[in-house]
Amino acid sequence: MPEPVTSPPLPVTWRPSRGRIVPYGFAVLVVAGAVIMAIFIADPFKLPDRIAIVAFGLAVAYVLHLLGRVRVEADEQGLTVVNALRVHRYTWPEVIDVTLLVGDPWPKIDFSDGRTIGAMGIQGSEKARARRATAELAALIRERGEASESGD
Repeated sequence: MPEPVTSPPLPVTWRPSRGRIVPYGFAVLVVAGAVIMAIFIADPFKLPDRIAIVAFGLAVAYVLHLLGRVRVEADEQGLTVVNALRVHRYTWPEVIDVTLLVGDPWPKIDFSDGRTIGAMGIQGSEKARARRATAELAALIRERGEASESGD
């Protein structure tokens, strides 16, 4: 049985490591490629076409930014879950539990109103790091949230 994890000092932020490097790296490549393409594209393409190419590259970079910004933040007041499209803010009494099953892409956080959301800031593909982050978050929920004391 794994050793129990104590809750980390607040504030704490969990972010994926590879989940940040890959999207931002590709964003730089896409924008640089779009600018180079706009500069060197054949003559029938005029200024509006070149601007559209760069604008498309910037739009792709923005989508990659949405994937790169994901994180889970815990502070004295509660939990902030920043996913690709939405930012969720919850107070500690609203948070019930967190689970990360083998093969899940990210942990699921359960709330007192019956909702469950995925926490994309903790990537299941980072195996040991994800298990550690989930255990730390679970310890914080036990300490500050409405989770049962018996561990049920």
